[in-house]
This record gives sequence, C-alpha cells and structure tokens, in this order.
Amino acid sequence: MLIPNELYNVKFAEFIETIKKLYLVDDKFKNICDDYCNSKMNTEKYKRKFEKNFSNKLKSENLSKELEEEVLIYVMRKI
Repeated sequence: MLIPNELYNVKFAEFIETIKKLYLVDDKFKNICDDYCNSKMNTEKYKRKFEKNFSNKLKSENLSKELEEEVLIYVMRKI
C-alpha cells in the first residue's frame, strides 16, 4: 500500500521513511494522515472554486461598469 501523495511535502521530507512505515502499521497514525490528506484536498478544491468565483466576480463587475457607461451615454444622447 502506498501512502497518499499529500504526505510527500517539504515539511515531512526528512521523516518520509518513518511516515511510510507508520502509515502501514499504525491505524491511529493512518487515520490522522488520512484526515490531513482529506483536509489538504478540500483546501485545494475550495481554493480553485474561490479563484474561479473571484474571476467570475471580476468579469461581472467589469461588464456592469461597461454597461453602466453605455446606459449613461445612451441616456445623455436622448436628452
């Protein structure tokens, strides 16, 4: 059984061999690691969603500003 990819990181690098062993033989440690990995995956998922939503928000704000200007220009031409 391989350990999850999230455990291969800079903070754990010097302990990776011990982590591999413990992950395979210690259920409590495995559960902690699995919870950590799930948390990391969720963080990345929400980060991507946030970035996408933020991008969409900016696009919508820009479009609103452009249309606001168009409305004003149109109205000013009609008065």
